[in-house]
Amino acid sequence: MANSPQARKRARQAEQRRKHNAAMRSMVRTYLKKVNAAIASGDQGAAQQAYQKATSVLDKATQKGKFHPNKSARHKSRLNAKIKAMAA
Repeated sequence: MANSPQARKRARQAEQRRKHNAAMRSMVRTYLKKVNAAIASGDQGAAQQAYQKATSVLDKATQKGKFHPNKSARHKSRLNAKIKAMAA
């Protein structure tokens, strides 16, 4: 348990950050699921729109340090490949 005032403040800040980070991760996962659902439904237009929104959210989370850049690049690359495969 934090005893000094500064340790109590740091504990409060850490808890706030933990909640914010969890919300960001959850939001990114939700948008990725929306893209996968659109791909599964076979609607390329909807998949493309969902992909653009997911890319934006993923890039913002990566910029803030919530995800490693390679992880976001991997997700974007795989989803884009799936969307392009729908056209063929």
